[in-house]
Amino acid sequence: MHTAIQYSANTQHYLDLEDKYGAHNYHPLPVVLNKGAGVHVWDVDGKQYYDFLSGYSAVNQGHCHPKIIAALTEQAQTLTLTSRAFYNNLLGEYEQFITSFFGYDKVLPVNTGVEAVETAIKLCRKWAYQVKGIKEGAAKIIVCSSNFHGRTVAVISFSTDPVSTKNFGPFVEGFEVIPYNDLPALEKALQDKNVAAFLFEPIQGEAGVVVPDEGYYAGIRALCTEYKVLMVADEIQTGLCRTGNMLACDHEQVRPDMIILGKALSGGVLPVSAVLADNEIMLTIQPGEHGSTYGGNPLACKVAIASLKVLKDENMASNAAAMGELLRAELKKLNSPHISVIRGRGLLNAIVIKHSNPEAAWDLCLALKENGLLAKPTHGDKIRFAPPLLINKEQVLDCVKIIEQSLKVLD
Repeated sequence: MHTAIQYSANTQHYLDLEDKYGAHNYHPLPVVLNKGAGVHVWDVDGKQYYDFLSGYSAVNQGHCHPKIIAALTEQAQTLTLTSRAFYNNLLGEYEQFITSFFGYDKVLPVNTGVEAVETAIKLCRKWAYQVKGIKEGAAKIIVCSSNFHGRTVAVISFSTDPVSTKNFGPFVEGFEVIPYNDLPALEKALQDKNVAAFLFEPIQGEAGVVVPDEGYYAGIRALCTEYKVLMVADEIQTGLCRTGNMLACDHEQVRPDMIILGKALSGGVLPVSAVLADNEIMLTIQPGEHGSTYGGNPLACKVAIASLKVLKDENMASNAAAMGELLRAELKKLNSPHISVIRGRGLLNAIVIKHSNPEAAWDLCLALKENGLLAKPTHGDKIRFAPPLLINKEQVLDCVKIIEQSLKVLD
């Protein structure tokens, strides 16, 4: 039973507008934001909050980072879109920058995260037929249970979440699901000569920040090399300093054959995503076989370069590692009977709520909102804590006080 909350007439106006005119495909927390800076956002009534979702890790660099906004506004006044029918002066510069930054031969630029996942799937299949020699139409991609890679029909075809799949079939074939964090299951699946790739999240974000055992990434790398299968890391949420390294796979010094990036690649300014791979994989796709009207547009290129520079220049990976350790340690000190698990790496963290009320996590998020911190439940009983990566010690301690105070609503 939800507690009835009174909203200001101002807030209610915006809630009613969305309810009346928008599709009901989201269930947002009832707060209407109109300003953001750094780790904070403000609602239409002027109340300030800590943002502990960071646009699902799209705003790693903080809201409206001045260097990213400067790049955006400068380029927006010059040239925004040419399509790939013509060259533009920024795409090559961006391609050189990002491939050098991550150490791959080539990049294929697209827009949204799920578009990058679809691109990676097509590349895996092309490589399977043209390089590995699998019979056309027979290629398989191994994926993990409880995965989340987006919501297109192809991608939900290998989801194990009934909410993602119910009444959306028929589905796309060519995927096999194995348990996450299970190297023996992976090795068994790789016995099939038709396997082209293993697609995985280094940490499962939507599933509730599930961190695999130490050695998982190195084990994947060894098996994929042995069986000549592509190791494809979906680093859309875990990449770009979120987990305390530039990429989550860097935690074990592992280099995937393909990495998928999105979200913070623009610092939360506009949709920018990318697939990085070497020539043997990337050059299997020829002109006309894949594309995107907005992919590689000059505005996105300029913003992405600025976003990556901010991450590196401001040492956001090391700050994420240190502040994440502090956050988890301080949450443990609370010793709350309502928190059964605290887990995470860097500033990608989650708590699991233990309570007889199935709505307890939602109720806690409402209490957090009232006390000035915004977070959102995932899968019922889990709450992600993922603030922008420039958060400092004083702010982390302040946030833990807010969490402690808010937990009282569950007593």
